[in-house]
Amino acid sequence: MSRLFDTWRLGSLALANRIVIAPMCQYSAEDGSAGEWHMIHLGHMALSGAGLLTLEATAISPEARISPADLGLYSDANEAALLRVLTAIRANSNMPVAVQLSHAGRKGSSRAPWDGGTQIAPDQKQGWQTEAPSAVPHADGDVPPTALDRAGLERIRNDFVSAAHRAARIGLDGIEIHAAHGYLLHQFLSPLANHRDDEYGGSLENRMRFPIEIFEAVRAAFPAGRPVWVRISATDWVPGGWDVDGTIALSKVLGAIGCAAIHVSSGGVSPSQAIPLAPNYQVPFAARVKAETGLPTIAVGLITEPEQAEAIIAGDEADAVSLARAMLYDPRWPWHAAAKLGAHVSAPKQYWRSQPHGLSDLFETTSFGQR
Repeated sequence: MSRLFDTWRLGSLALANRIVIAPMCQYSAEDGSAGEWHMIHLGHMALSGAGLLTLEATAISPEARISPADLGLYSDANEAALLRVLTAIRANSNMPVAVQLSHAGRKGSSRAPWDGGTQIAPDQKQGWQTEAPSAVPHADGDVPPTALDRAGLERIRNDFVSAAHRAARIGLDGIEIHAAHGYLLHQFLSPLANHRDDEYGGSLENRMRFPIEIFEAVRAAFPAGRPVWVRISATDWVPGGWDVDGTIALSKVLGAIGCAAIHVSSGGVSPSQAIPLAPNYQVPFAARVKAETGLPTIAVGLITEPEQAEAIIAGDEADAVSLARAMLYDPRWPWHAAAKLGAHVSAPKQYWRSQPHGLSDLFETTSFGQR
């Protein structure tokens, strides 16, 4: 019996298996609103047989976007456009859908990766002045961000709450708060980006304060029966930066105030990072968070093969695996994993006849004929 295809509960949310489609920026929205690309892309993912679909990093305000073409949930137009996509998904799939709420901080106002990913200066077309814990640029040559004052912190907290209310209204099943990959909440955590000397900077407790406040605000704003969890970079991969010990400390606090899981990634806050890329390279971080906090964890990072994912779950290194590039390359990855692991998977009836010969029980129902 495959452990990867065991059912799982993410907080109160029942999942058919332990495959999570990770948030993957598409850089294809218009003024934050989902369009036809999102209808095709997300619809495709929703037919994949995974346990959960997580929408890409979704900005809580225009200045919270990574790029001018990022998805947002900060206006009525954004809300209506995303509801249109979700309505189509719900009509054709029973897969739960969550959203990753995000603020890019000093990494905002950037070009799409295929356009180089570099900063768009505030005085250039489609650029804006970024904001961050401290006036420290992400990369050499970037325009320094504005250091957030008390009013700025309160505004961002309110923007997260407003986005959570919008997410609830359109029926999203869960919220992941983005505190990884060098974006705003990670910037508060990392001493590489946070040079503040008030209660939001300096000590570990102070650097954790704003991300914790954001979690508490979002948790209070979202229906109690739907889970909220956090994605964290376990380490900056830079000496003197955020590290695994800090991740454990933060995770313990989050767990005590209602966090449903920790999605464990790494890096992103500094161009100086030195990441030893290899299959499973981040899985030990997830395993340590799980072992030392008792919280459910989601592992991610060069997990590409079904047997690899199965071993992570069977070895109790994580409770679920999160796939990004592997899903882009093969949107039927869960089908193929189920076939290899002797499991079954949900698929729309229009596709049942694609079942290979010799796998009569691959799909959850086989009551179909063929003309």
